[in-house]
Amino acid sequence: MHIYHSVSECNTPTQTIVTIGTFDGVHLGHKTLIQELNKIAFESSLTAVILTFNPHPRLVIFPDDNGLQLLNTLEEKIELFRTSGVQHLIIHPFTKEFSRLSSADFVRNILHNQLKVKKLIIGHDHHFGRNRQGSIAELEELAPLYDFEVTQLNEVTIGNTVISSTKIRNALLDGKVEVANKYLGYSYALTGAVIHGKKLGRTLGFPTANMAVVNTKLIPSNGVYAVTVTINDEPITYYGLLSIGNRPTFDNGEKSVEVFIINFDRDIYERTITVTLQHFLRTDQKFNSADELITQMKKDKVQAEEIFGVR
Repeated sequence: MHIYHSVSECNTPTQTIVTIGTFDGVHLGHKTLIQELNKIAFESSLTAVILTFNPHPRLVIFPDDNGLQLLNTLEEKIELFRTSGVQHLIIHPFTKEFSRLSSADFVRNILHNQLKVKKLIIGHDHHFGRNRQGSIAELEELAPLYDFEVTQLNEVTIGNTVISSTKIRNALLDGKVEVANKYLGYSYALTGAVIHGKKLGRTLGFPTANMAVVNTKLIPSNGVYAVTVTINDEPITYYGLLSIGNRPTFDNGEKSVEVFIINFDRDIYERTITVTLQHFLRTDQKFNSADELITQMKKDKVQAEEIFGVR
């Protein structure tokens, strides 16, 4: 996969077929779009190009809104594009100046003049340009002027549900990790460095690795999850229990993300780990004593071991 960090870097020898978006999650709907992009590119002898943006447009347009929660970091998104068969990926800087570009100027200056677009393929809810004013109707008006074709794909559904990044975020915030994973087409994961915490788990017989997760990454609903764990420079998969919450039995303090790794006893401070959420086990709750919590954690461990078939 060829990666370019601005539109001007992408100088393909042939005309292109392009799709555009933020692609948060690179979910099953996005993958259907990518498959169609590659199919048409092959049939039409065009170069397939995905145009996305960094940082996320909302961070630039609404800089004081700190509530943005993304399904992917940029690194995760790049890897998902790679495994989805993307040929050419442009990660264009999204700036205030770029956000003011009208939809007509975007088509003329970016798609036509720089990317030599011959075909444009977009999702069912696509908008672009200043204030997202550009629509499929405007694209269909502009296409003949700049000699390209535009195709809009239908929404992708599972059952009666249209797959979208918003629905996946909502599922994760409701603790419905299995639903989110179904819509994503892969299991949702959190990656972060292991940091020092309050070491409460150690006193309970369940030592945990506290994780520092990038602050724009969506943290699922408080609760306990059965997870797989990898230490990023090791080819081994471990099993564990991920706890997200405020430690209500003890101090009801700041939200923490910490994982107990089953059958594991090593110092991994400052190492980067990835936990992949497989099943939601229970909500975060306050127990009357540490002993009650320990009893429940033992049950959680047994349940996770049964899920993964390990002892």
